[in-house]
Amino acid sequence: MSYEPIQLALLLGAGLLAGAMNAVTGGGTFVSLPALTAVGLPGTVANASSSAALLPGALASAWAYRRELRPLDGVSTRALAVASLLGGGVGAGLLLSTPEAVFDVVIPWLLLAATITLAIGPRLQGLLQRAGLSAGPRAILAAQVLLGVYGGYFGGAVGLMMLAAWSLLSQASIAALTPLRTVMLVAANAVAVALFVVTGQVSWPAALTVMAGAIAGGWAGAQIGRRLPPVVLRGLVLAITVATTAIFFWRAYA
Repeated sequence: MSYEPIQLALLLGAGLLAGAMNAVTGGGTFVSLPALTAVGLPGTVANASSSAALLPGALASAWAYRRELRPLDGVSTRALAVASLLGGGVGAGLLLSTPEAVFDVVIPWLLLAATITLAIGPRLQGLLQRAGLSAGPRAILAAQVLLGVYGGYFGGAVGLMMLAAWSLLSQASIAALTPLRTVMLVAANAVAVALFVVTGQVSWPAALTVMAGAIAGGWAGAQIGRRLPPVVLRGLVLAITVATTAIFFWRAYA
């Protein structure tokens, strides 16, 4: 599939913004997904292409965090990775078996759930930490499989969902959980992307264009993130996620 210059510019710009968002706060899917659908890709193909486009940036972050990984309340990083891989594979399989019409109806609700998580995530994490709740290894692994399924199927705001779930099930600090979150995101997304590639669900011209922008945006986002106040960054991300969710609801139900 070939694209007009204005479409390529849209994809490149979306990649820049998505990469910058992921480098600072997360939520890049909220930009890359609507851009890919705007150039004419079906919802499932756009979702698969978005996952493939944003994976290299996540891999780079995971590599940077590799020496800071720690077990989660007795659950080894290897066990969590296996749970993430398993869940990611199941989620990708569900996406591949979902009819396009069904996905178009479901995705606005997934976006809404992700938007709510982005909005209340930090506050919820604080409340859960103060509650001092914890759970056993089985509960943590079961939750990780479910998070992997969500990540493989859609993945919007799954990083924040992981932090919220881990905060509920363990007593680890948010700072300590960040490296683990980054690596588990890669584990869930990598197996999903592999399945998408094998089954031909990725539109490579579009995905590579977004990927190029995301790599540059990831570097720029790290520089910008050091200068802008956190409240401003959060406000920008929330504004984008709310707008994206509204657009997809309008497309599905108008």
